[in-house]
Amino acid sequence: MSEELKHGAVLTLPVVPLRELVVFPHLVVPLMLARTAGMRAVRRAMSRNAQVLLLSQVDGAIDSPSVTDFYEVGAVARVLQIFRVNENTHKVIVEAVGRGRARRINYARGEYKAQVEVISQPSSSSAETEALMRTVRGQFMTYASATMTVPDNVTELVEILETPDQLSDTVAAYISLGTEVKQELLAEPEANERLRRLASLLEHELKVLEIQRDITDRVRGRIQKSQKDLFLREQLRAIEEELGRNDPSASQYKELLAAIEASGMPQAAMIVAHKELEKLRRTAPMTPQFGVIEEYLRWLTNLPWDKRTEDNLDLAHARQVLDAHHFGLEEPKERILEYLAVKSLTGDTQREPILCLVGPPGVGKTSLARSVAESLGRQFVRKSLGGVRDEAEIRGHRRTYVGAMPGRIIQSISRAGSRNPVFLLDEIDKMSADFRGDPASALLEVLDPDENHSFSDHYLEVEFDLSDVLFITTANLGSAIPAVLRDRMEVIELSSYTLEEKQEIARRHLLPRQLRAHGLTRKTFNLTPSAMVRVAERYTNEAGVRNLNKRLADICRKAATRIAEAGGKSAAAKVRVTAANLADFLGPEIYKDEVHDRRNLIGAATGLAWTEAGGRIMTVEVSWMRGKGRTTLTGQLGEVMQESAQAAVTFARSSAEMLGLDSRLFETIDLHIHVPEGATPKDGPSAGVALTAAVVSCLTGKAVRGDVATTGEITLRGRVLPIGGLKEKVLAARRNGIRELVVPEGNRGDLRKIAPEIVEEMTFHFVGNVLDALRILVPAALEGRPKGGGRQLAAHLPPVGARPPAAVDLPDSPPQ
Repeated sequence: MSEELKHGAVLTLPVVPLRELVVFPHLVVPLMLARTAGMRAVRRAMSRNAQVLLLSQVDGAIDSPSVTDFYEVGAVARVLQIFRVNENTHKVIVEAVGRGRARRINYARGEYKAQVEVISQPSSSSAETEALMRTVRGQFMTYASATMTVPDNVTELVEILETPDQLSDTVAAYISLGTEVKQELLAEPEANERLRRLASLLEHELKVLEIQRDITDRVRGRIQKSQKDLFLREQLRAIEEELGRNDPSASQYKELLAAIEASGMPQAAMIVAHKELEKLRRTAPMTPQFGVIEEYLRWLTNLPWDKRTEDNLDLAHARQVLDAHHFGLEEPKERILEYLAVKSLTGDTQREPILCLVGPPGVGKTSLARSVAESLGRQFVRKSLGGVRDEAEIRGHRRTYVGAMPGRIIQSISRAGSRNPVFLLDEIDKMSADFRGDPASALLEVLDPDENHSFSDHYLEVEFDLSDVLFITTANLGSAIPAVLRDRMEVIELSSYTLEEKQEIARRHLLPRQLRAHGLTRKTFNLTPSAMVRVAERYTNEAGVRNLNKRLADICRKAATRIAEAGGKSAAAKVRVTAANLADFLGPEIYKDEVHDRRNLIGAATGLAWTEAGGRIMTVEVSWMRGKGRTTLTGQLGEVMQESAQAAVTFARSSAEMLGLDSRLFETIDLHIHVPEGATPKDGPSAGVALTAAVVSCLTGKAVRGDVATTGEITLRGRVLPIGGLKEKVLAARRNGIRELVVPEGNRGDLRKIAPEIVEEMTFHFVGNVLDALRILVPAALEGRPKGGGRQLAAHLPPVGARPPAAVDLPDSPPQ
């Protein structure tokens, strides 16, 4: 009994009328409601987080009962969930929490309300109670094994119930008794008395079942095998008619049988469906198991087992659709066209690829997947995986749970109505695991072309072929996708947009869309190209165009307000937005130039970084003070970046002779390495060259060039290793007015991914070792030193495995 329901308490509750059904406490029960009074009651309770009284009618044939047509005692229940089955019927999941006696029932405005007195009788713990519980439990187990209509999970539950209240109510709910008898059991508040009555009723039922079994055994020996099934059905129907239990839902069986035959499901699934249908025929309609089986068959027959759409493999049409919806993105477009070309030559023998679009937010990953579906002529479904932690979201719940449903994959396929849709799994890098399982591991079977032809959902428990589905996944960070999952997908990188691309996208797509949305036209509104550039440069800082679209919406809203205030139709009702008056629409500029000081400074180098929102510049600062050779790292640096800083210091120390430094210097000073904007986490190895340049500049007192930016990972031997995200870093440097870059030699081939006009604007210095980079970044530190690149560097560094020099006595004061 719920703590809220105290014996003798009086509540005012909405009444849900029930026909031929008695609900007992301690149970979660599905109800099929079609009458207005019942639906109003559950909706009122759901909206107010309140309870309802489930009250059975004396005569179930009455469609609109009066207040005197109800039994006196019913079940007080909470409404858990409401599902719409069709236009007139709803499925409601309720949890009965106690008994209630209706003192007075009123009917007004199409719904019933009752003054309800809570009935609660404390359970005893006597030896008699224990004996009654053992008797009823044993009789019920025998009854369940004899009838085969009691679900397995119910028998398991009865075995572990410890209170007489729960045991008596659960057993009463799952044995076949008339409504009047069940109502008498519900009205009995004392658990021991209910157990006594149940023991008597179960004993009678077991005797009837034993007699019936003896009759069946005698008759079975006299009839032929071909007549056995017909006889059993006729016998069961005759018994039900004799007991007044005619099945009112025979049309449901015919409907489900027709749906199964017309579904086109494979033979294995067909066998399971017929088995479940036969089980449904033997299950009483008022039991919870009836609704569970029926819901399962509905899902099974609604799946598109043999329904598919024909692909449009016209390459010209596909290219037209992709170009019409997206500007740029040449690499993913070409990959999609290649897929269509191969499919047009191979037909249905080609396995559907698993494409993974990786790129910063707002670059068009989701809309590109939608365009693929449109170009192919397929249905499009999308499911976001961001924040998904439960494996059951992918593979569904076992049917042993009340309210169980298939996973998101099967649900979406059913909703698409086709077995070969384009299925977008959005934000696949945002999944995580907890005690409910690992959804990424559950996706392995879905996204493996060699396995997904036999995908098995926990709810369906039959295999469904996903090999015709074109799965497309999206992610912001490819490294955040589990390696085993990433290995099954073909990763396509979507890089940041250049300023020119953003302008073209805004002119072709974003601005026309916002004009339509805000009731503006080209005649009443004009945004100059210079203003568009200013919006993209000074009011957004992103790799994609999502925030640019928001700023254009802000401008359009203010323009619509001005036009409406000016009368709408007058000549003055026109708005022209230029770079000069842009602040009137968007306020002060949000983003300034990231490089605030481009002078040549000592101990400060300009690096390039990659983030989820695209590239950006990053200043590295180094300072020294008298100390004992310690190094301090600040600026919220990640572990990899801290290691790069340590490697930079170690390189400088090991190259002291080449740099003209006294080796004893490092024993008498401390270094402090800082990367500004300490609130922003930073990590990655690509700042190695910038860190080395800043350290060398600080120690030698020679300035780093402020008009040059650099990127690259370093090793202790002075090699410069290639890095990722070069295009985004180049765009960040260009955006901030830097036209000269120091880049690893291993990234020379990445220039092909950058627009030729941008490459022509920039000056690239490709270096393979740190010394060549320092000659460009800190030229004064190496003045007078012979050029030799890697050879000179190797000559000055100690050989691998060399013994350290003997200890040296250091002076009391640091060297000058």
